[in-house]
Amino acid sequence: MIVAAVVLLVRPFGGDDGDVPAPEHLAGPAASPAAPPSPARPRATPESARQAGANELGMIPVLMYHRILDKRLAAIDRTPGQLRRELERLAGSGYVPITAAEYAKGAVDVPAGAHPVVLTFDDGHPSHFALGSDGLPEPDTAVRIILEVAARFPGFRPVATFWINKNPFGLRDHGRQAAAVRWLVGHGFEVANHTFAHPDLHRLTAKKVSESIVRQQRLLDSLGAPRTPTFALPYGSRPKKRSGAREGKWDGTAYDFDAVFLAGAQPSISPYAKDFDRYNIPRIQSNGKKGECRKWCSEYWLGWLDRHPDRRYTSDGDLTRVSMPRRFQGKIQAKLRGVAIPY
Repeated sequence: MIVAAVVLLVRPFGGDDGDVPAPEHLAGPAASPAAPPSPARPRATPESARQAGANELGMIPVLMYHRILDKRLAAIDRTPGQLRRELERLAGSGYVPITAAEYAKGAVDVPAGAHPVVLTFDDGHPSHFALGSDGLPEPDTAVRIILEVAARFPGFRPVATFWINKNPFGLRDHGRQAAAVRWLVGHGFEVANHTFAHPDLHRLTAKKVSESIVRQQRLLDSLGAPRTPTFALPYGSRPKKRSGAREGKWDGTAYDFDAVFLAGAQPSISPYAKDFDRYNIPRIQSNGKKGECRKWCSEYWLGWLDRHPDRRYTSDGDLTRVSMPRRFQGKIQAKLRGVAIPY
């Protein structure tokens, strides 16, 4: 039943030359040329915010994944079963995924009472995304698992951010790389810059830092990936000149990111909070509670947020307002005070 639901969620992809029409039984009804607009969402009020338990200055987990393997080869790897169980836990706890770009832009558009979560996958590994001969994501890839969980939990939005290097998803043919990027972007996923060869930027000269970022940006541009405002540091390692991670120029090509993501090790701050540091956004490694992960990885932090719901971001359902318990109103950015709803 899950697989059947997934088939309805995804559009088969037709090889390297572009999209092909979906088979009739997957295409769904034709769109009406005069379809009525969606009903406007209700505006948040102090009473509706209180009923939702809204706190839009609370913490947001940005989860970090690497390889998804049947047999883990490193501590940071996860199995398909572990990924699936974690996503099901998130869905069952009222979390709704948004992309890293949406988070960075403050476009935290989730229903009232729900909690945003950002799913991020580093390095563009083949276990993240691959298309089968049927044009659908291969079983046990990250994308397929996300879609399957979304099929079981309709409120769980199937989006994530993939920060990739050269040879994304293990593909060496440019046409196949472009097809993969086109499929992901067309289905709401973000594909963004993680440098060309995954170096430790702290060990590089400022010029080499810019070269590594620009070379990857040129690849992304050539693959048709829309420019996104986000960048993830390989190993979470900042360059000696920290501004080089967010802006720079090499060989006539410039880059300018609005958000830089680290590699650990705690929940992130609301983008509406005055303490939000968009160039040092922490992430949480997906993992259990052994060793160094005892207090730093996803199992610990998701449990902590469950036990401290007043510290977690909970939406008021209105993207135009920022609601919070009155005791937290001093944490909002000054420029947003006019849209604040303290209660």
